[in-house]
Amino acid sequence: MSETLLVISGGVEAIPGIQRAKDMGLHVVVVDGSLAAPGLALADDQIIASTYDVEGVIAAAKRYAQSRPIDGVIAMAADVPRTVSGVAEALGLPGLSRETADLASDKLLMKERLAEEGVAVPWFAAVASVDDVRSAVSERGYPLVMKPVDSRGARGVLRLTEGVDLDWAYGHSVSQSPSGRVMVEEFVPGPQVSTESVVLDSWATTPGFIDRNYEHLERYSPWMIENGGQQPSRLAPEDARAVKDTAVAAARALGIVGWTAKGDIVLGPDGPVVIEMAARLSGGWMSSDQIPLGTGVDFLGAAASLALGRDVDRADLEPRQQRGVAIRYFFPEPGRVTAVGDIERLKRELGVYRIGLAVGVGDSVDTPTDHTKRAGFVMAIGRDSAEAVDRAERVVESIGIETAPA
Repeated sequence: MSETLLVISGGVEAIPGIQRAKDMGLHVVVVDGSLAAPGLALADDQIIASTYDVEGVIAAAKRYAQSRPIDGVIAMAADVPRTVSGVAEALGLPGLSRETADLASDKLLMKERLAEEGVAVPWFAAVASVDDVRSAVSERGYPLVMKPVDSRGARGVLRLTEGVDLDWAYGHSVSQSPSGRVMVEEFVPGPQVSTESVVLDSWATTPGFIDRNYEHLERYSPWMIENGGQQPSRLAPEDARAVKDTAVAAARALGIVGWTAKGDIVLGPDGPVVIEMAARLSGGWMSSDQIPLGTGVDFLGAAASLALGRDVDRADLEPRQQRGVAIRYFFPEPGRVTAVGDIERLKRELGVYRIGLAVGVGDSVDTPTDHTKRAGFVMAIGRDSAEAVDRAERVVESIGIETAPA
């Protein structure tokens, strides 16, 4: 009997991971709360349960395991470390501790642990009222970043500058926190990098290293909207090494060992600073597409092997190429969509690898306030990052998403 891998999430970005697991000869069980989740159609078996319902997924996994043993559990492009660690603990599978999952799920606890372990983080503080926010501004000055401690996709994340209504900002950020808790931290200027590492007891490596693009920071202020990323990185080799070392140190400080770790790092004036560290595979098509396209590394295969308790070879995780890869997002003017360009033609454009649209004619487009409000994306490849970026941006310019005032 083939080994069984339980995959938490059947969203569209999970599809490459599900397919990779099947290509490895695994029996794949997909958990998702939506019957329409596209990954369910690829699964050998399905479990319908909310990926955020830790106890519900544990109970369902136990029931399933009575008829077929589960050998590993993993999340694909879903920020659910508590669910993954809960199932692993309940079934005696490889995985992270509940404590590590809690640290990775709570940005305030995460920063506290990293600071305790000597890993560089921005100045930060919990705020329980708008008066606390004003005190932080008085003490630290602008700009600051305010964020929910336990939300995802940049929901409720705001850059506080002169002119931002702090009463409104605090109320909005709190409204995006499931627990009603908010924190502020220093806004650290400098290049931002997304990292993806494999961290083991005796060694670690970071094949995922992508420059993040925040060109719309002022346009959509106070919202912090990312507009994609590109590789290979433009950072100097010594700066890239420092960022990778910081990412691995942060993962170890949080207990993310024997697993994959996804980092958001800023190369600030005084060196690398950790913004966040996630105990999961990345979203944004990074682990599934951007890493293998750019480096030749089978990161999804390595992650699935770790979830099953298999050994992974460091040599297999070392980049074998440096191809340009860029992803850019579509941000049409707010309003009702009246027309969309010829997507099939754009898919045939030189260098275009993947296009995804989240809107169609008749849909409403809002001003982007978080990463769930993007209207779609394009991923392009090239000989280097400049060529990949140029190809992606040409598609953005010609996508033809037209809107009329709602």
